[in-house]
Amino acid sequence: MIQSMTGYGKAVAECSDKKITIEIRSLNSKSIDLNTRLPFLYKEKELDIRKVLSEKLQRGKVDFTVNTEATADNKAQQINPEIIKAYINEFKAIVPEATDPELLAIVMRLPDVMAFTCKELDEEEWNIFLKVLYEAIDNLNEFRIAEGKVLEQDFIQRINKIKELLVQVEPFEKERIQTLKDRFTKNLEELSTEYDPNRFEQELIYYLEKLDITEEKVRLKNHCEYFLESLNSNESEGKKLGFICQEIGREINTLGSKSNHSEMQKIVVQMKDELEKVKEQVLNIL
Repeated sequence: MIQSMTGYGKAVAECSDKKITIEIRSLNSKSIDLNTRLPFLYKEKELDIRKVLSEKLQRGKVDFTVNTEATADNKAQQINPEIIKAYINEFKAIVPEATDPELLAIVMRLPDVMAFTCKELDEEEWNIFLKVLYEAIDNLNEFRIAEGKVLEQDFIQRINKIKELLVQVEPFEKERIQTLKDRFTKNLEELSTEYDPNRFEQELIYYLEKLDITEEKVRLKNHCEYFLESLNSNESEGKKLGFICQEIGREINTLGSKSNHSEMQKIVVQMKDELEKVKEQVLNIL
């Protein structure tokens, strides 16, 4: 079962005084590349969070964001009544006719009106955070699996197309051999010189053996079948699929260099086109 490296996961939960929202976005990358944005309260746990993300997501360029939103019970911010009263009395001394509501609207925007209490991360909140973290990861992995299924169907279609094109090569094999033989014979006749037919036949056989593509066809077919088998693996193995693509490409290139036939070369070009599309998508496989 293959998985895409592209994905998005989000999870939300509430603890005693805040709502925690975690969002994870991932794109393709050769290794795990983490970018975390955390509120100050969770900074002390950044290494633990990175460890979990690395283990669960394995590969990809990952943007990890945590947002917290205070609830009605949040006591992190408290009004400082003494400071407010002092500000209002000073303003009244300057502008006696000013009303309390007017002054209060101004005072509430001044420094030190709100008192901040720094709270440490307790075990209960950390456990809630971990629960949200794992839920967001699960949601992202579900997204990756769904994307992987779409890619898998595309891979199957294109690899099977390469196998079909390989079958289309066969009718031209004997034709190209006869064409080469006729061409060499004609060239020798045009030279108006005598030659040993037996020696010519030996040299021709030696030359045609070098152009034989039987082994390349067998290896190409086997590589294609191995690629399709690997799609059904329990693990998503993008790097392995990339290596198989390299082997497929090597055999296709050899077919092209040995073809010596215009129609065969056209088929090889079509194979290369299908393989390039596969290789592009394999880069996005976990």
